[in-house]
Amino acid sequence: MPDSPDTPKSLRDPAVLDARRAMADAPHVRPLRAFARTIAAERGAEVPDPDPLDGGVEARLLLLLETPGPSIGRTGFVSRDNATGTAANLFRFLAEAGIARRDTLIWNAVPWVIHAPGALNRAPRRSEATAAAPYFAPLLALLPRLAVVVPAGRFAHEAAAPLAALRPDLPVVPIPHPSPTYVCTSPSVRERILAGLTQAASHLAGAP
Repeated sequence: MPDSPDTPKSLRDPAVLDARRAMADAPHVRPLRAFARTIAAERGAEVPDPDPLDGGVEARLLLLLETPGPSIGRTGFVSRDNATGTAANLFRFLAEAGIARRDTLIWNAVPWVIHAPGALNRAPRRSEATAAAPYFAPLLALLPRLAVVVPAGRFAHEAAAPLAALRPDLPVVPIPHPSPTYVCTSPSVRERILAGLTQAASHLAGAP
């Protein structure tokens, strides 16, 4: 597997993006990519692929965001390497917490694109979280090594509630959403994100 980028926003480079797309059907992400296609067909909306530099089906940490943002149309990946402030913050926070990239899968609580073409992203609705809930069971079935779930933001935390019924043994460690707008509101937001990710890393340390 190619070396991981050492700086955020690397997918804004067309050559890097082309190389990532050439890896998109790697064996460790192929089942998740097929699952994304199934959701897309059922919902009639785009579902981005998992980043092949992440852990795919071998992931031990599921980092759950809200819904794909407008940047997905430029890369087609849910990735910490997307050219957005949120992705750049995730890149830095995960590295600072010492969480290995191969241990992670970044997914969305509502995995399909909900905004209209060309429009800015909007907050997902509760009805969309309800519609997305049945997809958690097949997602968990694809992640046999999963040891901890990290929902980012209140919506993702609430949307992840079905996980408790499906896997009551699975630790859930919520963190604030890493969007620049929210992170900049107070130094405590950054501290809470890092504290949560450090706690998640401790679960990984104790997992097989």
